[in-house]
This record gives sequence, C-alpha cells and structure tokens, in this order.
Amino acid sequence: AAAHRVAEVIVVTDDAELRASAASGRVRVIDEGEARGLDAAIARGVAAAATAHRAALLGDLPALRSGDLDAALAAAASVDRAVVADAEGTGSTLVTAGAGVPWASAFGDGSFARHVALGCAVLPVSDASTLRRDVDTAAQLAVAATLGVGPRTHAVLVAAG
Repeated sequence: AAAHRVAEVIVVTDDAELRASAASGRVRVIDEGEARGLDAAIARGVAAAATAHRAALLGDLPALRSGDLDAALAAAASVDRAVVADAEGTGSTLVTAGAGVPWASAFGDGSFARHVALGCAVLPVSDASTLRRDVDTAAQLAVAATLGVGPRTHAVLVAAG
C-alpha cells in the first residue's frame, strides 16, 4: 500500500531500463542530466517537486512499510529539517525539509552526523521501524528478507537461490 503522506514520487535517473520500470501513476521520472552524484541528483529531484514539504528517501529500503514512512513524515512536519538514521546509526535513510526551508543533503558514508550538523532534527523512529533497515550488505539484505520485501525484491531473491 502507498504511504498516505506522499503526494508525489520523483525518480532521478539516466538509466533507460530504470526509467521504463519506474514510470507509472504517482511516479515521475526526470533525467539526471549534468548532475552527478547522489546529492546532486536529489537536489535536481527536489527542485522539480511540486510540494512545499520535501523528502529524500533512498531506494535501498526493500522492507519499507508505508505506515513506518507515514509516521516519520508526520513527525517531520513539525520541524524545519529532519533525518532518520539507519539501523547502525551512521547513515541516513530519510531527510526532509519543510516549506520555505532551503534543501540541503549530505548522503554517503557517515551521512547521519553530517545531516545533524546541517540542522536536521533527529526523528524519534523506533529501532524496529523498517525505515531504518537500509541494505548495504548481504547480511542487511537477509534481515530485510525476514521482515518481508516487495514482490520484485522477492523475485530476485528467489531467482538467486
């Protein structure tokens, strides 16, 4: 089920295959263009957003449940900038900025501390939240699989054996 607090999803990519599979109903795909790197691509997507409240959610959250995202977005609505830490507490899985607040992000290794330094409030997200379960390693993928993943991720895992 879709998260109720998400008005629009923007995917920034120059990958034709990803572009074709992502384009649908609530998903708008825009070209990466000259922007290179994760933060540059996110800034491009944020600039194209039609809503005043913006959020960057990375694509490595295969076990994400819409209720977990909705709860974090509800909490983020009361602050100018917000961040959610990954399960290890070093990376960031979600960054938000409210209406009229200039966008700033600093994703990559150790991003959580950089986002806090940028003025992001730390959202009170439970350790059990699927929003904290990003996948950077095989061990993290195994944990995500036990939580339940979407049909595409499940199909890939089954095919991989």
